[in-house]
Amino acid sequence: MVTLVAYRQVFWWTVRNASSTVFRPPEFWKCYRHTLCFGGRLSCSSDSHRVLQSTQHTHEVGPPCRKPETDFSLRSLADMGFTDAEAACVYAAVSKAKGGSTANHALSTLFFLGLNASTVLKILDKCPELFTVRESQLQQRIGNLRKLGLGEGSLQRMVAYFPQLLTVPVTTVKHAVMFLRTKCLFTTHQIRVILRDSPAVVVDDLEQLEYKIQYVYFRMGVAQNEMVKSRLFRSTLDKVRHRHCFLERRGLYETPDKKGQTSIVNPKLDGILNVDEDTFLTQVAMATAEEFDVFKRLLARECREEEQQQGRIEYDRDDEEDDDSDDDEEEEDDSEDEDTGGKSGYRKRRKK
Repeated sequence: MVTLVAYRQVFWWTVRNASSTVFRPPEFWKCYRHTLCFGGRLSCSSDSHRVLQSTQHTHEVGPPCRKPETDFSLRSLADMGFTDAEAACVYAAVSKAKGGSTANHALSTLFFLGLNASTVLKILDKCPELFTVRESQLQQRIGNLRKLGLGEGSLQRMVAYFPQLLTVPVTTVKHAVMFLRTKCLFTTHQIRVILRDSPAVVVDDLEQLEYKIQYVYFRMGVAQNEMVKSRLFRSTLDKVRHRHCFLERRGLYETPDKKGQTSIVNPKLDGILNVDEDTFLTQVAMATAEEFDVFKRLLARECREEEQQQGRIEYDRDDEEDDDSDDDEEEEDDSEDEDTGGKSGYRKRRKK
């Protein structure tokens, strides 16, 4: 018992004579903040003892953490993962486009989508004006695309293929989606695939787009599902018309009847549009490049003549309507004169 009491007295004597700063809570809190600022941890007793000793001697909190660079500079581009050559190219292009402070936000947004430095550099070459768009607008447009059911993989593909998509206002995208749904009768899933594979459709002229869809549907007999699978919206109307009419004139394509039947087997729309011109001529049309060039010139002449004839018909129709309106006005004037003449004669007879 005496030994236990002696041990306790020695212990409390040691505690009272130790440096009080080690156990002082405010100094310990300063030390804890100091180590957090530099990313350290108080898990090692030796490290914490050294930090405590430094705070005991200086009685000052360490310097605040250095903030990462937010200004657009070569150093910030290097921190993003660009090489020195890529950083120089990006810095020159963005400076020329006067992106300035918004460039860092645009680059961060693209990296957040999962795009690497080389892809971002290609995007900059295709669409330098993207780096002048404000961060709030970018987030709003990306959020709208996500609401349409386009996930991260689809967004990466769309932005890499057509980066101008992020410069298009949200209202324009919504209007194009509504047009495809109501006017062209595409389903929600088909519209999602169209946007993913052919994002440039949101900036196409809607009248030309509707005419192209009607041409493929009525003249070629192709349904909406095959249009989507064949990526029709990546092809221009002239390309579709040239290749279809060339096959039709050569007897290699036939418009289906009301039952969807033909006397020959038509080539698939994908095989007509999604091949280069040489492959189309050798494997589908079985013709030469000279024949195809001559046909395109003749077809262009036919289209001009049809437009002129249509213009004459409309002009003659307008003239006929104007003549009819003039005749109606003359008849009305004559009837008014007769009415007024009868009344004036009646008045003259009464005066007599």
